[in-house]
Amino acid sequence: MRILLIGYGTMNRITARLAEEAGHEIAGIIAGGKSDPPYPAFDSIDAAGADVAIDFSHPDLLLPLLAGEVKTPLVIATTGRKEELVAVLKEKSGSLPVFFSANMSYGVHVMNTLLKKALDMLEDFDLEMVERHHNRKVDAPSGTLVKLLDTALDHREGSYPVYDRSNIHEKRKQEEIGVSAIRGGSIVGTHDVIFAKDDEVIEISHQAQSKEIFANGALKAATALVDRPDGFYDYNNLFEER
Repeated sequence: MRILLIGYGTMNRITARLAEEAGHEIAGIIAGGKSDPPYPAFDSIDAAGADVAIDFSHPDLLLPLLAGEVKTPLVIATTGRKEELVAVLKEKSGSLPVFFSANMSYGVHVMNTLLKKALDMLEDFDLEMVERHHNRKVDAPSGTLVKLLDTALDHREGSYPVYDRSNIHEKRKQEEIGVSAIRGGSIVGTHDVIFAKDDEVIEISHQAQSKEIFANGALKAATALVDRPDGFYDYNNLFEER
C-alpha cells in the first residue's frame, strides 16, 4: 500500500516507521514547508499517486488541501474545528471513501460505546469528564474528549458543558457536565468519565501508554478503507461486513 502522509510531526513520523516495518511504502508527504522529511514532498493530495492518505496535521494545513478535487481515500485524525472539518469530509465522501476519528485508538471507540450504555443506566448521576495530555498539545479540550462530550450531550436532554467554575458561586446543577483539561510533562493521553452520586462513584477510563496505538489504528483503518466504496466512515461502520 502506497501512503501519503499529511503532516510530518511526531505522529506521522511514527506512522511512517510502522508503515515501512509492515511492508508499506511512503509515497510522499505534505508538510506545509515546516520540515525536511526523507520523502518526496507534494502540494496536493492526488499528486502523490498514493493508495490512501493519512492525516495527522492541523485544520490550517488540511482544509485548504480539501478545497479542490480529491480522489485519494482519506484517513483523517486531525482535531480542532471539528464541525467545519466534518462537514467538508462528508461532502467529499460522496465521491471517495473517507474515514474520520478524533482518536485513532480502537480502545477509545470501545470507551465511547461503554459510555452510551452507562448514560442510559446512570441518568441521575452527576457527570464529569477529565482529559490529560503532554505539555506540547495546543488544543483543549482534546478532540477525544469533545467526542465523549458530544455523546453525553446527545443522551442527556438539557445538559450543557461547564469548562470553568471559578466564577460560579452556587451548587452544581445536575444538567452540568464538567469538562477539565490537564497539560503537563509527557502524558500521552488519558480520558476519564466520572459518574458520581451519593456514596458511590463509577469511572470509565482510557490510558494511552504510547503514541504507537494511534499510528497503528490509522494504518488499520487505511488498510480497510482502500477496499471500501465511497462514503463516510468511522469505527462504527468501517469494519462492518458488506
